[in-house]
Amino acid sequence: MKVIGLDIGTTTVCAVVLDAKKGDVLKSITLPNDTFLDNTKPFEKIQNPEKILSKAMSLVDELISEYDDIVSIGVTGQMHGLLYINEKGDAVSGLYIWQDASANEIYKDGVSYAQYLTALTGYKMASGFGGATYFYHNENNMVPETAVKICTIHDYVAMKLAGLREPVMHTSDAASYGLFDIKNACFDKCAIEKAGLTFEMFPAVTDENMILGRKNGKIPVSVAIGDNQASFLGSVSDIEKCLLVNVGTGSQISFATKSEKAPAGLEIRPCIGENRIMVGSSLCGGRAFALLEKFFRETAEMVTGEKVTSAYKGIDSFLEKTEKVENPISFSTLFCGTRENPEDRAKVENLGIDNFTPGHFVYGVMNGMAEELHEMYENGASICEERPCTLIASGNGIRKNKTLQRIVSGYFGMDIKIPKHKEEAAYGSAIFSLTSAGIYDTIQSALQLIQYEN
Repeated sequence: MKVIGLDIGTTTVCAVVLDAKKGDVLKSITLPNDTFLDNTKPFEKIQNPEKILSKAMSLVDELISEYDDIVSIGVTGQMHGLLYINEKGDAVSGLYIWQDASANEIYKDGVSYAQYLTALTGYKMASGFGGATYFYHNENNMVPETAVKICTIHDYVAMKLAGLREPVMHTSDAASYGLFDIKNACFDKCAIEKAGLTFEMFPAVTDENMILGRKNGKIPVSVAIGDNQASFLGSVSDIEKCLLVNVGTGSQISFATKSEKAPAGLEIRPCIGENRIMVGSSLCGGRAFALLEKFFRETAEMVTGEKVTSAYKGIDSFLEKTEKVENPISFSTLFCGTRENPEDRAKVENLGIDNFTPGHFVYGVMNGMAEELHEMYENGASICEERPCTLIASGNGIRKNKTLQRIVSGYFGMDIKIPKHKEEAAYGSAIFSLTSAGIYDTIQSALQLIQYEN
């Protein structure tokens, strides 16, 4: 028996095939998500949904043709994003992704759209949230006339795979839109209508790991789930006992909680069934290290007058020879601010004559990345009855950086375990799908498929 996991990411579209009994990844295919559209406004971030759908469909079709015993298909993708679809189930807009900053624009009296919506409804809203983007569009007459529903890109792909015309949104994604009542697992109609939005535009919601329909009338397709939850389910062997640190373009900490309210800077997100996770998200995360590499590369080009293709080789060589630096600098890596305070910026402290060096900047950025995540964790864990006892790390930003692994382990005071498979979100969507299709009775039993590096 085999299962397909599909992940619609910001920069890639990935599909994996798992052995449903052993958990081994039998095949993995990744395509670039090079579908960005030219922005009419500098703060917009829009991708082409039809090109994404074509890439996703081609991957699934290729894997189905290669393996004749696929028992289910799971789908996940970038959360928060907004796509408008018509009554036929076709896209009638671009995909406004989680990086879209429309809701950070000033609405009135010096207050942004997101800030106004937060004050109006009582729900914590931020730029990039689907509900906030929809509010911006509605207030500026940008909602397509033929639109009847909004959804995420992976809702759209799952709907098409299942042969449906209307999306169904899992609570893991619905909560990422904002204006969502987590306790009752539904969008808040009163809050939505108070904001002048059309409640009927929001899709049907489920908290179950349900089957949407069947690909080609045969293979079960499960409802899509958010990539944060999918990465969690694709990395941890125990929902209750594991803390996940994920470092990619952004970075996150995720761990189970029974709390209904989160401290400032964190969110409570539905996971699967009654399980919830507390999440802290850095808007920059692994991108901070990429910015440092770009800075070194441009510096080298300015000094030598020659094109430098990458500075990573030099950084890696330095890290192999240098386990620590004396008199370290303090480096806040808030290059993109935070969701609560998007105007915040990075800063460097404790710079002196002896530590104004490239090596100190390398360690400073990595420590800053780890410190930001650890502060989020301490804020969240302080209100939890029991702290996680196992630290799991995922994402290429930490998987490929042994020094960052050591630094993160030191901050959290736990040894790190890293899953053998590299596409955690796609893997997690496959795990979710196996329970949806009834191959495994519980998510906990399916999680035992996960294997870790030695």
